Amino acid sequence: MVTADTARTIVGIIGNVISFFLFASPLPTFVKIYKKKAVEEFKPDPYIATAMNCMLWIFYGLPMVHPDSVLVVTINSIGLAMELIYLSIFFLYAPNKGRAKVIGWLALEILFLGVVAACTLTLRKTHAQRSDLVGILCVIFGVLMYASPLTIMRKVIKTKSVKYMPFYLSLANFLNGVIWVTYALIGFDLYILIGNGLGALSGAIQLILYACYFKSAPKDDDENDVVKPSELQLSGSNGPARPTV
Repeated sequence: MVTADTARTIVGIIGNVISFFLFASPLPTFVKIYKKKAVEEFKPDPYIATAMNCMLWIFYGLPMVHPDSVLVVTINSIGLAMELIYLSIFFLYAPNKGRAKVIGWLALEILFLGVVAACTLTLRKTHAQRSDLVGILCVIFGVLMYASPLTIMRKVIKTKSVKYMPFYLSLANFLNGVIWVTYALIGFDLYILIGNGLGALSGAIQLILYACYFKSAPKDDDENDVVKPSELQLSGSNGPARPTV
């Protein structure tokens, strides 16, 4: 008979796999940026936000904060590494203003994490107290990140077209949320449950919108390698921002 711990581990591994592909979803965009040697109108904001999100969840999953959360640490460590790679590519081809923005925000994030870590470890003495403090911060940042796809959903409703909302990415977002909700329910982790419950809901709404409007999506007559700002923003909003565990 499969124990609850074994089931949770299996679900967590599946969640790691799905989350990895979501973190990797912006790769084609950055390959195009690399080939063009220019970021054009691309903004690094979603990746800066996701890096902060990953750092908080890594801290949340550490043994001194929330024991037995190895799978939370592994996927967010991978996610953080990938976000830093994306930001490095942006930094390489961005103008000075864009580079200053990346350096400035990453410095602020590291400073903020340092303050959170210091306050958590010195002012909170038990695992439950530390988990509550860091977990609440993770949920707050997760809610802010889940608000980003609203602009894409609004565009779908306004234009009655799913051109800029890829089906498989929306499906992966939904499955990712469902898997991590299951993981949270097996061991009951309130903060993972809330964060990924919102993710599953966001993915479900995207799939419903896709079902409503996919027939009216316009066909592109020509394909080229031009990096479109809307394409870039979609990758940033709906890709790596999704995993919050």
